[in-house]
Amino acid sequence: MGMIGIATRTIPKILDPLPGGARMVDAIEFLVAWARANSLWPLIYGTACCAMEMMSTGSSRHDWARFGVEVARATPRQADLIVLAGTITEKMGKRLVTLYEQMPGPKYVMAMGSCAISGGPFYYDSYSVVKGGDRLVPVDIYIPGCPPRPEALLYGIMELQKKIRTEGRRNPWKIKELNRSPFIDPLLEAKKTWEMSKDAPAAHALPEPPVSRRREAEHFPEVARGPARQQGLDNTTILHHVRQHFPAITQTEAAGPILDLVVAQSDYVALVGFLKQSASLAMDFLLQVTAVDRMDRFEVLVHLLSSVHGHKIFLRCAVDRQRPEIPSIAHLYGGALWHEREVFDLFGIRFPGHPDLRRLFLEDDFPGHPLRKDFHDPDRVVRRPY
Repeated sequence: MGMIGIATRTIPKILDPLPGGARMVDAIEFLVAWARANSLWPLIYGTACCAMEMMSTGSSRHDWARFGVEVARATPRQADLIVLAGTITEKMGKRLVTLYEQMPGPKYVMAMGSCAISGGPFYYDSYSVVKGGDRLVPVDIYIPGCPPRPEALLYGIMELQKKIRTEGRRNPWKIKELNRSPFIDPLLEAKKTWEMSKDAPAAHALPEPPVSRRREAEHFPEVARGPARQQGLDNTTILHHVRQHFPAITQTEAAGPILDLVVAQSDYVALVGFLKQSASLAMDFLLQVTAVDRMDRFEVLVHLLSSVHGHKIFLRCAVDRQRPEIPSIAHLYGGALWHEREVFDLFGIRFPGHPDLRRLFLEDDFPGHPLRKDFHDPDRVVRRPY
């Protein structure tokens, strides 16, 4: 707490016993609290869209320096305020707790926006978003909105300053309790309340919701579009080149603008290598490696692009659900180092030959793989009631 903290603890012991000493201590405490309230140093902490509004609050148009929030710090050891501006994931949550613990007291936290308050639009069906920052660190001020405007953040700062100015030896600063309440389904609870209100006596019934009268949408004439310009080789030519070397390759039934091929695991790595090294095809850019859970099997999807010619191709390869493994293509495309780790993290599909296969987004001890359709974790996930 520094020299000011030592002084505010020591001076009352000396002055209180003296005549008029208590009033002098009150004056000193008022001055110290006023100075603290008007010299907040916030930690730079923005994780999503609310961070844009926080930056706008600190810029020239709104200028939160007018309210004493002068110096945004890059280290928690020089900050006394965290504005939780954005979504907080589980992986980020542990780092947030570390930052809070490194801050000297007295220290304060403001939850800005729906995500920081309750998980926001990710409250339902989310396996990694923390349902409110107050489950990790004690929150002093809540600023609702998605995202709240800079004026709302300024109002929250003024409310925090009111709180700080009331602190002293009679109302000492203390760390608040964390939110330990169980997760609930607010939509389902609201539906139950509404159903109960229909059967309640008229005097206690909830009013009917107002009818929304919206302005009729203006209709515009449809603009005719011409055919898209073909880039690179057409699908028929690409398929002909592929079948010259891999005659067993089949095309998916649903025809689309991009050639979509089904490949067996035995031909998977060889086909990807051929598509990259073929002078006529030159599929030299990996756009994506991802997967789909088909319940009875997994499908690994590879999306390739020729940066030279402009044509693209999809590859689909079935993976056994009981033993989900498929060879790595990281030795062909450096981007697969990241994409395959993502698929392993979220689906649990292993890639033999990958040099560094470990979780990417989630902690190492996360139970299961959340993009599998059989994933179930009631401690984290609130399912939508519809």
